[in-house]
Amino acid sequence: MKIKGNEANIVSVTRVFVAYAAIALLYNQTTWAYVLAFILTAIAFAMDGLDGYLARKLNQSSKWGSVLDILGDRIVEVTYWTVFAVLGWISIFFPLVCVARAFVTDGIRSVALSKGYTAFGETSMQESKIGKFICASRFMRVSYAVAKVAAFMLLIVVNTPGIEIWSGTSILHMITMALAWIAIIFCVVRAIPVVAESGKLFE
Repeated sequence: MKIKGNEANIVSVTRVFVAYAAIALLYNQTTWAYVLAFILTAIAFAMDGLDGYLARKLNQSSKWGSVLDILGDRIVEVTYWTVFAVLGWISIFFPLVCVARAFVTDGIRSVALSKGYTAFGETSMQESKIGKFICASRFMRVSYAVAKVAAFMLLIVVNTPGIEIWSGTSILHMITMALAWIAIIFCVVRAIPVVAESGKLFE
């Protein structure tokens, strides 16, 4: 479980703290705090792609790195949805769905890991073509990440203090909520193949 000396794993861990710093700023009701939270959120999600790039570039890919990447994803994603709901920006439905999905998929993947499978890559637990496409393909992973980060960043924008133009009925607000729904639908859809193909793990 190496982190020290492994740049990819260091990035995976650090981005969680970057996201926490962004979230903490959302409780400071000033325009500049929200601007900084917006920037830090962008950095946190950019780091999500950077850790994978470093793992491949520096030949630091490992099962532990894969677990650490997913763990970071879950912490950041659940925290943002939860805080947004606490602040009253979205329905509690979003974090509840996200948390339930995380428990189900990561519980199954922990069993898969004990049997030598990983979530992605050559040893992915997904065997069907559709399962591999939905869960492991670069297209689906990038699409989900883009929808999620766009929703999170726009939720910060439309709720920034001092920018009264962003009312609940504005076009931008409607686009933001549409992206939030797209992100949570992606979240659920990408869990379906994990559950559907989990039978072999318990035989």
